[in-house]
Amino acid sequence: MFNQYPDIMTVAEACDTLQMSRNTLYELLRNKAIKAFQVNRIWKIPREAVEEYCRRQSGLYNTKL
Repeated sequence: MFNQYPDIMTVAEACDTLQMSRNTLYELLRNKAIKAFQVNRIWKIPREAVEEYCRRQSGLYNTKL
């Protein structure tokens, strides 16, 4: 589903993928709802973390693994 995006996404790419504003994404990053890391002040967001967030939000996340 997200294969057209790089393994490590920028804030702009993640906003495009999730169809949300930068402010909303930054709030999710600060609250650690989406796992990511910073290099200096630049957020790096693993594509896998975006996929995981979507699964959790949609109820498709299986916690009984």
